[in-house]
Amino acid sequence: MKHIIILGDGMADHAVERLGGKTLLQFADTPYMDRMAREGRCGRLMTIPEGFHPGSEVANTAILGYDLNKVYEGRGPLEAASIGYDMEPEDMAMRCNFITLKDGTIITHNGGNLSTENGDKLIDYLNANLGTEQIRFVTGIQYRHLLVIKRASKHVVCAPPHDHPNEEWRKLLVESEKGWEDVHEPIFGIDGNPTGEVRMSGRETADLLNDLILKSQKLLSTHPFNQDKERKGQRPANSIWPWSGGYRPSMQTLMQHYPQVKTGSVISAVDLIRGIGHYAGLDIIKVPGSTGLADTNYEGKVAAAIEALRKQDFVYLHLEASDEAGHDGDLDLKLRTIEYLDHRIVEPIYKEVSQWDEPVCIAVLPDHPTPIEIRTHVSEPVPFLFWHKGIEPDSVQRYDEVACVSGAYGLLHLGEFMESFMKID
Repeated sequence: MKHIIILGDGMADHAVERLGGKTLLQFADTPYMDRMAREGRCGRLMTIPEGFHPGSEVANTAILGYDLNKVYEGRGPLEAASIGYDMEPEDMAMRCNFITLKDGTIITHNGGNLSTENGDKLIDYLNANLGTEQIRFVTGIQYRHLLVIKRASKHVVCAPPHDHPNEEWRKLLVESEKGWEDVHEPIFGIDGNPTGEVRMSGRETADLLNDLILKSQKLLSTHPFNQDKERKGQRPANSIWPWSGGYRPSMQTLMQHYPQVKTGSVISAVDLIRGIGHYAGLDIIKVPGSTGLADTNYEGKVAAAIEALRKQDFVYLHLEASDEAGHDGDLDLKLRTIEYLDHRIVEPIYKEVSQWDEPVCIAVLPDHPTPIEIRTHVSEPVPFLFWHKGIEPDSVQRYDEVACVSGAYGLLHLGEFMESFMKID
């Protein structure tokens, strides 16, 4: 049995009054997810371990069966792996967003839907003005970039910008974790032995990060790209916002966890998902035209997934668009991204593997809800379905947050999802 996970990032939602009290999955036109729910078996999944922030890096790692208490190091190191930045033991890597500020508040976490090309120009500009032997900015994708600081501490409290739209940014500046204000922890090499160096304290790291944020605002406001955006009445990328930092992680591969997985691939436009795939031992397939938005190359991703599934045992196909629409609070767009997932991803994959002699098990699920009316992630169960030819169906008749409550799998937690999925063999 081959296995493919189709993940609609942030696709789950709450009941929305404008939709007659229905969730977006209930309201949207999703004939193939509904068909697979009727023909398959469903349930719900808690993807966020207790004590963890409901971020995509946490949820997607948990979905793949990893114990976050053992492997979690934040988004930064995962995105570093994805873009080919080989972290040294003394590095602390952080996700570094370009964001839009206005009148003292965070307007958007994405710098006005910045393109990768323009993001790269701004990263070069920051390196020329703020980069040192210790501090380096690294280009990622669109508004999602990387900040690497040597000998910095990961024990700082940072506010994910997508969780704080329309809030005052000064109240969200970086702070040290309690108890780490003056701690200088030792640095360990790849071999696990101390190198003799120590890291900055939490307080020193927070002060450095806040200084970079303030300096970036002065620099970015004078960049011709942002000045042109201002003249056109568009949202400028006028501040950096670093968050979710960590050190070089240590993870076993999926192949070491699950004997059913001998080879596999990950397909995503998002660096952190590619980074998880890298450490999980999966091949990273980059599809031209993948944007992480509703205009992504759906057909290219389907073709890549089917081709990978012909040759390999496992595929993780990740679609980001619903999450971005949720963060923007755009109801119509999020509905459209859910329907695109059904019509342009799930339907062609279902039709293709239905014709194969070799059985394929398909899972469909979000990683977390991103409710349209609060514009941020929440730690709540998400609906999932399993389908393959010949599976004994349960009583669920459609795929949504409410219907899947009565699914045969009930409510699973964390690694139970992957264990259940791999048992379908």
